[in-house]
Amino acid sequence: MKVTIITVTFNSGYFLEQCIQSVIAQNYPNIEYIIVDGGSTDNTLDIINRYQSFISKWISEKDSGMYDAINKGIQMATGDVIGTLNSDDFFASNDVIDAIVNTFDRFGVAAVYGDIVYVHPTDTGKVVRQWNGGAYNRKNINYGWMPAHPSFYIKKSILSKGGNYDSNFTSAADYEFMTRYLYYHKISAQYLPKLIVTMRTGGMSNQSLYKRLLANRNDYQAMKKNKIPFPWVVAFLKPVRKIPQFSI
Repeated sequence: MKVTIITVTFNSGYFLEQCIQSVIAQNYPNIEYIIVDGGSTDNTLDIINRYQSFISKWISEKDSGMYDAINKGIQMATGDVIGTLNSDDFFASNDVIDAIVNTFDRFGVAAVYGDIVYVHPTDTGKVVRQWNGGAYNRKNINYGWMPAHPSFYIKKSILSKGGNYDSNFTSAADYEFMTRYLYYHKISAQYLPKLIVTMRTGGMSNQSLYKRLLANRNDYQAMKKNKIPFPWVVAFLKPVRKIPQFSI
């Protein structure tokens, strides 16, 4: 089974090298690594060129944002399974992809997800938040549950069911994508109880109160689109469910 990992970048030079190194360190042999850069003006391209022999494909050109860039990566992908790794994040251990593939093989599912941990941007030993995915139950989506997107891997063949990321949902495009497949299309999924990604705090939906409110509005629209009952209630429950993640 070939696994495609997509990293999208834009002026990501400060953290990108650690991200790439964590992909190179994976002990699973059949990885296709794709980097989609948005036309960086810092040292991002220098880093990409330095590791070019470990990168299957890469492009650098203007895009319409993170999810447009991921879609470009999907179009370039030839793997059986597709996942993403943000340019300022890194895999939590060297056997992450091997464990994900074993889970796909063992359970015969269309998607696999696991756990992630949020850390301080510069002190990655300082844990801020722990997101445990928990056993899969489609009904939990009705109560604001969702997998952690950086831990979410899906079979490429499934994407013909409902398409790629809808960038119109801006920072909620990952939530809409997962909801579309897990809830609307009812694909099978399996929880892998393993730490998948170490993620630095400061995601684009949490950079300000305005962006957090905008993200919640987009969540609500994603729920309506994918026919989740009582979306206004679920939009309230979704952020509330995350509160215990900070109690670590």
